[in-house]
Amino acid sequence: MQAAPAKANELFSRLSETSDGAVKTREKLFAELKAELELHTSLEEQHLFPILRKHAEKELVTDAVRENRELQARLDELAALPKNDESFLDRLKDLQKAFRQHARDDKTALLPAVQRALSEEEVQTVAEKIEAGRAEAEQAKQDEADERRMKARQEREQADQQAQQAEATERQARETERQTRETARQVADVAFKPAEIAADTGRRAARAVAETASEMAEQVPAVRAPMMPFAEMFLWPWMGAMQDRGNTAVARAPAGAQEVIPLGEEVLEVGKRTVSRGTARVHRYVVETPAEQQVTLQSERVVIERRRPTGERVNGEILTEVTIEMAETDEVAVVGKRQRLREEIVVRTERTAHVETVRETLRHDEVEIQQPGKQRVQQLRSTTTER
Repeated sequence: MQAAPAKANELFSRLSETSDGAVKTREKLFAELKAELELHTSLEEQHLFPILRKHAEKELVTDAVRENRELQARLDELAALPKNDESFLDRLKDLQKAFRQHARDDKTALLPAVQRALSEEEVQTVAEKIEAGRAEAEQAKQDEADERRMKARQEREQADQQAQQAEATERQARETERQTRETARQVADVAFKPAEIAADTGRRAARAVAETASEMAEQVPAVRAPMMPFAEMFLWPWMGAMQDRGNTAVARAPAGAQEVIPLGEEVLEVGKRTVSRGTARVHRYVVETPAEQQVTLQSERVVIERRRPTGERVNGEILTEVTIEMAETDEVAVVGKRQRLREEIVVRTERTAHVETVRETLRHDEVEIQQPGKQRVQQLRSTTTER
């Protein structure tokens, strides 16, 4: 119980050195301080107050309970206050002053009363109980920290797993699109072959598209919907030939029918986000260094000499009582210390800018047109717009 204020005073000191901008640091240190003070008062009420009530120290217990309630009220008030409030440090000083008075009362009145009321064995038993309670609280705090770390790791693993699943889905979608385009190209290659060959190729293409769609739908259901309409758009001219094998006439599209093939492109968009590179921490602490300095000290001593006179002539009064007093002195070293400013540590952030070139591969659609009776193959590129 006497060692507990040392840890609390250390937390008070670290909190008082924080600035209004260090909100996260203040919240973390204040949470530790609040837990330490609440544990201290809880151990008192659980192990010491019952002993004092039993030995007719009710007045002392009443005062101690009142101090604990006042300390808890100040803690709750400071906990509700925003940690970047201008009055935070002033209220923290008031809380520290109240706790110091509480610790002095414990040392001068509460603990001596407990020791007077109990034997050495009973004191040892109570001390062991208090020590066990503090150890249990520390273990609970450690378990809570471990649980938070485990939860954060599980969240990271879950996010990584979702990212991998999304990447696999995207790969499957790209592969499906590639196979569909390949099938459509094969269909276009046989567009001007005899009807029987076209029908046979169309059947194989339709079967390949159907099998691919079935397989991809089982693995990635999200890619089935966009794939089937795309395949049907390229295969509909041969549907009649596949339905009627005996008909050797070339399948034709209905008069006036048209199909629209959208041509798209990818546009590079570069954004920015801020990432953390770590936290710089500057901690001030006190170092004690031995110092020495030489000083010259003087002393005065009374020297008494007896000598023969040089003549018989009397100077002054004689044959009367005379007392002469002369003080002896010594100089002693007087040591004092004063404080002065040695240097200043300035902590600030400095922003710099640099230009980074982002490279990426962009895709766009192209279309190849083949018409009967024409020797040249026309290639049309989609219109691109720079953004």
